[in-house]
Amino acid sequence: MDMPKMTERERLADLEARQRKVAEEVESARRALRDRYAGMVTDLPIEALSERDFKDLLTHAIRVGGSQALSALKALPAAVPEPKSRPKGGPATSMA
Repeated sequence: MDMPKMTERERLADLEARQRKVAEEVESARRALRDRYAGMVTDLPIEALSERDFKDLLTHAIRVGGSQALSALKALPAAVPEPKSRPKGGPATSMA
C-alpha cells in the first residue's frame, strides 16, 4: 500500500514540527550538561574567588577553548599562598 504523497504545505509543516522537536531536544541536552558542570563546582573551593573573577575566568576559558586555557594555566608557576595577616606587635619586616 502506497502512502499518498504529501503536499508542499504538509511537508513544510512536518519539517517545521521536526525542527521544533530537535530544538527542544538540543535545549534539554544543553541544560542537562550545564547542570552536570554546575554540580562539579560545588566540590571546588570557589569562595576564594570573587564572583566577577570566577565568571571572567570561565568566560575566557570558554572563549579560547578549554584545552588551550588549561595549557596556559598549567604553564604558570605555582601560586605561593599569601599570609593571612601578620602577628600583632611583631615587626613589619624581617630583621634578618
